[in-house]
Amino acid sequence: MKTENQRAWFFVLPVLLLVAFNALVPIMTVVNYSVQETFGNNVFFWQGLDWFENILRSDRFHAALGRQFLFTFLILIIEVPLGIIVALSMPKKGFWVPVCLVTMALPMLIPWNVVGSMWNIFTLPNIGLLGYFLNDVLGVNYDMTQQPISAWITIVVMDVWHWTSLVVLLSYAGLVSIPDAYYQAAKIDGASPWKVFRYIQLPKMKTVLTIAVLLRFMDSFNIYTEPFVLTGGGPGNSTTLLSIDLVKIALGQFDLGPAAAMSLIYFAITLLVSWLFYTLMTKDDAQ
Repeated sequence: MKTENQRAWFFVLPVLLLVAFNALVPIMTVVNYSVQETFGNNVFFWQGLDWFENILRSDRFHAALGRQFLFTFLILIIEVPLGIIVALSMPKKGFWVPVCLVTMALPMLIPWNVVGSMWNIFTLPNIGLLGYFLNDVLGVNYDMTQQPISAWITIVVMDVWHWTSLVVLLSYAGLVSIPDAYYQAAKIDGASPWKVFRYIQLPKMKTVLTIAVLLRFMDSFNIYTEPFVLTGGGPGNSTTLLSIDLVKIALGQFDLGPAAAMSLIYFAITLLVSWLFYTLMTKDDAQ
């Protein structure tokens, strides 16, 4: 009987220790704060599950969570189809392939806080190029600092500009992995471009699209830096996403207990929805 070599686990051990230090220890700290109250001087009082109950019954939490889901929904329905369309339009061979790939990757190389600052300056109605063009040239009443709809449009367009490239690159990787024999067979059968996409390209891109949807959901659902730098959650609370509201409670109000409880609820929602996405998108493969 052939014995299994268990020495490979020694190579995994450093990674496990790193994950334990960077993930488990902070999570346990948050769990500790979520069931206690403190008034400073490192003195804590047992609170139990009261913070979780208060958060789940809070209208403020429900409003911020609704805005977060709305933002993520808009991002997914725009970026995923747009990324697929752009990937289908890109050349598969020749000089322009590396040019297109590098161009697509450029927005993702810009730091998140810089993206927010860029779009803030770009869209301000008084000094921004886009703000000036929309208001003074086209005559559109646009002011993201005063109008909630304008602010929402701005943060959505900013994220589409920043992260659609990720969907494009993943979709493109799936497309170029399709053997030419599939296209030749489709050409012989007289398949239309839609049927080629429906029965050849889309099934072959299913794995990379699953990754793209999961990454874009998790990133957009936990986004903080770009919208905070761009709008600060305003005007009013119209763009105060759950991530921004969480930081306000934790650092602005210094309510560590409620902030810790909200963090764990936030984390649980992210895991649950990610699991649902993955289960639904891989359901046919499992069968």
